[in-house]
Amino acid sequence: MSRAMSNTILLEKSGGVATITLNRAEVLNSFNREMSGALVDALQDVALDRGVRAILLTGSGRGFCTGQDLAEFVDGIKAGETPELGPIVRERYNPVIQLVRETEKPFICAVNGVAAGAGANLALACDIVLAAESATFIQSFSKVGLIPDSGGSFILPRLVGYARAQALTYLAEKITSSQAFEMGMIYKVLPGAELLPAAQELAIQLASQPTKGLGFIKRLFNAGMGNDLRAQLALEEQLQDEAGRSYDYSEGVLAFIEKRAPNFKGE
Repeated sequence: MSRAMSNTILLEKSGGVATITLNRAEVLNSFNREMSGALVDALQDVALDRGVRAILLTGSGRGFCTGQDLAEFVDGIKAGETPELGPIVRERYNPVIQLVRETEKPFICAVNGVAAGAGANLALACDIVLAAESATFIQSFSKVGLIPDSGGSFILPRLVGYARAQALTYLAEKITSSQAFEMGMIYKVLPGAELLPAAQELAIQLASQPTKGLGFIKRLFNAGMGNDLRAQLALEEQLQDEAGRSYDYSEGVLAFIEKRAPNFKGE
């Protein structure tokens, strides 16, 4: 099944995988109000759909996403108006990142081109990030006097370390996908023609796995960013108990003993 949440976001569902495509290729998939709202709608849709067990996020055309479309603010700035960016972050960007991180299903991101500003941080919020050899990443906020939003100040230091994250955001340096891989920012770099097929294959693989358990893993990793050791151990105990009572655990054990392929249901 394929449908457009608007002309700016495409949503396709097939075989347990939902593919969300940012679709403003003419402006490198930069966010305007319509696309931000449509992306929230798409993310809420796949979060609630029990038939969706993995989500693939990518961009159309030659870019992944270049963050906020600054053209939305030009007329007001020329007229001497000061845009109120706090409400925009709260209403458009924070819900997107929260849905990506809090939806207990695996998110795969296929970065097909430039990922800048909020676009870079949207990619990095996903669970597994693949990038084309030609893709680039840039924390472009400081170029216009802003700070990293869309979770960038939280996620980036945890991926690459405090010193490197601060340098990347201060200097707004464009880095290649190979550099991003070497820094531990992303999972894998692929030739452009291989990117989407590889991401689709990975999404299909994850959708066939014990996705209830994968959701628990995601919850653990999220909690581990703030927990101390005792709290994390207690959460491991709790979630391991829940996982052990799942259909997928019983199926996995029986399949192992019977030397057959498991049929996981995500339950």
